[in-house]
Amino acid sequence: MSPTDTATAIEPQSAPRVSPAPAGTPRNGRATSRALLAFAPALVYLVVRHVGVLLLMLLAGQNNTTVHRSLTAWDGQWYLGIATGGYAGAPDWLLDSHGNRTPQTPLAFFPGYPTVTGWVADLTWLSVDTAAFLVSVVAGIAAAYALVRIGMLIRGGSRRVGLILVALFAASPMGVVLSMTYSEALFCAFAAWSLVFVLRRQWVSAGVLCALAGLVRPTGLALVLAVCAAAFVCAVEVRRRGGLRPALGPLGGLLLAPAGLVGYLWWAGAQIREGQGVLAQLGGWGQLQERGWNSAFDGGAATLRFTGHAIARSESVHEIGTIMVLLIAIALVVVGFVRRVEWPLMVYGLGVLIMDLGSNGLMNSKARLLLPAFTLLIPFALGLAKRKPATALVVLAAVTVVSGWFGAHALVTWPYAI
Repeated sequence: MSPTDTATAIEPQSAPRVSPAPAGTPRNGRATSRALLAFAPALVYLVVRHVGVLLLMLLAGQNNTTVHRSLTAWDGQWYLGIATGGYAGAPDWLLDSHGNRTPQTPLAFFPGYPTVTGWVADLTWLSVDTAAFLVSVVAGIAAAYALVRIGMLIRGGSRRVGLILVALFAASPMGVVLSMTYSEALFCAFAAWSLVFVLRRQWVSAGVLCALAGLVRPTGLALVLAVCAAAFVCAVEVRRRGGLRPALGPLGGLLLAPAGLVGYLWWAGAQIREGQGVLAQLGGWGQLQERGWNSAFDGGAATLRFTGHAIARSESVHEIGTIMVLLIAIALVVVGFVRRVEWPLMVYGLGVLIMDLGSNGLMNSKARLLLPAFTLLIPFALGLAKRKPATALVVLAAVTVVSGWFGAHALVTWPYAI
């Protein structure tokens, strides 16, 4: 028995077995069934996202803009610029929220997504824009397959739960970002597969993917906490039962998980606070964010002020919608713990939510920043899976349309960054 097979507090359900086709089923029918089964996660994801892009196309035409311009807007331009010229060669017209630019300003954007985009562009001879879209699409599909695995591994889960979870993820309130030249899709792919390996107690794989996620977005901090906590609990239990050797697997995952996030924060901080100590350098990236984008952790004070203002006086659909998304996310946390969703999944989702609520940066970005908290959708998916297929389809169709409209509205009607 390998160390990763040792018992732990996380007890995922075994995947349900697929029954063989009836003896009289034609061979081509069986092949079609197997193909649909294999491609179902990708198909569900792509259909939902295609509806969102179609709605964006309709609204873009009515607002004298284009789909391409909308899907490469705001931070998307920064990622494309870094993918083209690296941190030192990003176009000079890219500025922070105050209209300023220093040699350190591009370091606010984590390197994972633009680096992969640049590699794809170099290897395929595609334009950087096309390569960026391709990375987002492929990463989104990869995340979909991971979400199906999570849906099958959780307590009371099934493949149906996983497919519903994919649809809900693709139809998140700001799911349009998954189709943009943004880093969310790539981060969610790494994060979702890391959590799959946590549930399967494959700690080294979980740690490696967590480290990669930490190179894509600062949200990796929530993933690092979840993976490290789960690995530590497992290491303590197996150490108590079987000595040091069985605990090496969880300890390896625990050591690997923070490598990407901490490594980039240190490297970027060394450019920002050159000559200072290591601890000071680790805080350099946060200083850059606060200086350029007024983004820091204030414990939620700014979010509370924004909520009060939006409820009392705002006439903006986007602001009211953002408040509703945050309130629903808080409710889903409570439901998730009540329904005993596996605690590493809840720790991760709660961590993303706390980082979002606690930030005093752009209030209009809060719905987008909550997109990686896909594990909070698990209680919704579990409940919907128990309904009749027709009921589930109607609900998912409604969610898809509302989400598609909300995301399109945020890009073509809302005048500020998302």
